[in-house]
Amino acid sequence: MALLNILKYPDERLHIVAKPVAEIDNRIKTLVTDMFETMYEAKGIGLAATQVNVHERVVVMDLSEERNEPRVFINPQITHKDGETTYEEGCLSVPGIYDTVTRAERVTVEALDENGQKFTLEADGLLAICIQHELDHLMGKVFIEHLSQLKQNRIKTKLKKRAKHDL
Repeated sequence: MALLNILKYPDERLHIVAKPVAEIDNRIKTLVTDMFETMYEAKGIGLAATQVNVHERVVVMDLSEERNEPRVFINPQITHKDGETTYEEGCLSVPGIYDTVTRAERVTVEALDENGQKFTLEADGLLAICIQHELDHLMGKVFIEHLSQLKQNRIKTKLKKRAKHDL
């Protein structure tokens, strides 16, 4: 098990579109384990492989308070969206920034689990939001790209100032 480095926006590698996982082998299983460890350490609820500079379609999440409901999505695809809702989102790749994003209220996702078993999940509420947020990462999109250009520019400026200050 190893902690992975989480890419920070505006790192261009966050915009690379992830490729499908060809085979769920020990490398992918280790990646899943390391992603969970990294996500838990960072106090997140979801993490896409893109965020740790692995450009394959792998997502982990755990929305439980006890951190005992891990979910793995390999090669996930949203097959249905319904309704509309807004939610204040944050992101491990955009630390300290939160803003309201409009997304589908309910989604159906098809994916493989860590053992290669296909499953279908109907989700609503925070789980639906998290699925859409993480699958955006796999498509090379960060949540702030759902915001107005003005808000995006303000966030970029704030993050650049913060990065200079941290040096």
